[in-house]
Amino acid sequence: MKRREFLRAVGLAATSLVASPYTRVAESFAAEAIKGKTNIVIALADDLGYGDLGCYGHPDIRTPNLDKFASAGLKLTDCYAPSPLCSPARVGMLTGRTPYRCGIYDYLRREDPMHLKKEEVTVATLLKESGYATCHVGKWHCTGKFNSPEQPQPDEHGFEYWFSTGMDSKPTQQNPENFVRNGKPVGPLEGYSSTLIVREAINWLKNRWDRKRPFCLFVWFHAPHEYVRTAAEFMDMYKGRKEAIYYGNVTQMDYEFGRLMKTMDEMKLRDKTFVMFTSDNGPEGLRRYRKAVNSFGSAGPLRAGKLSLYEGGIRVPGIIRWPGRVKAGSVCREPVNGTDVLPTLCAIAGVDVPAARPIDGANILPIFEGKKLERKVPLYWRYDLASSRPFNVAMRQGDWKILADNKMTKFRLYNLAEDIAEKHNVAESYPEKTASMKQTLIRLNAEIEREGPKWDSKWKPPKAK
Repeated sequence: MKRREFLRAVGLAATSLVASPYTRVAESFAAEAIKGKTNIVIALADDLGYGDLGCYGHPDIRTPNLDKFASAGLKLTDCYAPSPLCSPARVGMLTGRTPYRCGIYDYLRREDPMHLKKEEVTVATLLKESGYATCHVGKWHCTGKFNSPEQPQPDEHGFEYWFSTGMDSKPTQQNPENFVRNGKPVGPLEGYSSTLIVREAINWLKNRWDRKRPFCLFVWFHAPHEYVRTAAEFMDMYKGRKEAIYYGNVTQMDYEFGRLMKTMDEMKLRDKTFVMFTSDNGPEGLRRYRKAVNSFGSAGPLRAGKLSLYEGGIRVPGIIRWPGRVKAGSVCREPVNGTDVLPTLCAIAGVDVPAARPIDGANILPIFEGKKLERKVPLYWRYDLASSRPFNVAMRQGDWKILADNKMTKFRLYNLAEDIAEKHNVAESYPEKTASMKQTLIRLNAEIEREGPKWDSKWKPPKAK
């Protein structure tokens, strides 16, 4: 669909955001046809809140492509990021490990000694070694020294082709100047970040991908992270509203995601490809920056947002489409985490999960058959600077979630099935459950804390100019 047609269609659909269900159901693949031959796309938004999509209940933001994508696949109601902020979440997705194990304790600033170490094994590396063509486009942010020989870059973590930035799209999402293609700075570009990222992904698929190999494509948007900039035609959909630049930014990203899916359909890749769309953490909405005043993200019914270990900081949209394996229009309430990406993609590709290090994620393929996941490691999050301090450690088991300080002296307990907004601390009402989860969390936290590497304590973030 061309942009003008998209804008017209969205305007007509303003009162009915959920698109018509995708009716064609692909025949099931035989197991031997799937193993090692399924293509993979992981699309990641930046700071997109749990409530920011039409299919997740936003009353105003128009996301017809993602709504249609959800109707053609599986919507996860309890999807989590590995962290309430960007760098750790991305590292958790790539490694299958809670980012604290990898030493990624905060977002990575310019010249930060923290980085995704070479010895960490990423899912891109595993798939590349098994024969996959691998590509990363968009925001990387897994290293403080981006495009420097001092720290590993995307190619050293398994991506054969990369068109990426470090922290953000600079100076803004409009006309960025800091993209790097395969180690070479691209220079100033015209256009908006989401458009440029998808354009590169499409170009790679059409002109660079070796059709004899399955592919793994990571599309990591900057949208709707600050500094938000949006094309006028998308802002015009929300004319007169203070949120127009943000709402339009999400809609513009939705348009570009739809353009990528349309290209894949034209290339007859739909039935051969596992596609997942999610976000790296909850919505900003904190107005923390002098110029960053355009974040109007929504966590929906959840408490708090980005940087918090309450649900609004870590529970995010999660949608999966895999024709023949995932029932169109289905909904799953089983908790899924970004650390599950590595073991799940390994299972799809027929690749062994690394056995030499703890893996926190789980293979989620059983949920496609309506089964529950049997996790070896409970869902766990830690961020010492969390806005939910002193509660900067969290763990979920079943419907129960426990919050603690990192000294393991203060605790709160919530039943998420009954209290999704985490309004009622029920630790005293359920002393046995609290005691059991405390013991599990204390042991797990101590193990993870021991593994996390130490960095140069003399380094300090550079002062803002």
